[in-house]
Amino acid sequence: MTTARKALASLGELVVIENPNNVERDATIQRFEITFEATWKAAKQYLFDIEGIDIGSPKGVIRSFREVDLFSDEETIQELQMVNDRNLTAHTYNEELAIKIHTNIHSYFPLLTSWLNRMDDKLKRHFNS
Repeated sequence: MTTARKALASLGELVVIENPNNVERDATIQRFEITFEATWKAAKQYLFDIEGIDIGSPKGVIRSFREVDLFSDEETIQELQMVNDRNLTAHTYNEELAIKIHTNIHSYFPLLTSWLNRMDDKLKRHFNS
């Protein structure tokens, strides 16, 4: 989870920019991609190590987090939308889409933060019991 935490901190440096120029916006999107990748892969490993669940896709990992009660229904919907946006950033570039996704990243940042915090909390409880 260290990689995911570092990526999240890096994303946090850009998320706070109120009126980003095009380069800052695109850098934010790139850091979002990196942060999302690191987070879902940490979550995949968490599910395997702690919950005994072996899932191979981001959406499967997110659904499994709902099944083990680490995400609410609403959070699961937001997380799945985040995957959709992440997939769009990886395959296309469109100015209008970039603006929309950049706007969405402001709501994804706290979701990613919460995701990592919940895994950390559960790991601490797991290893301290």
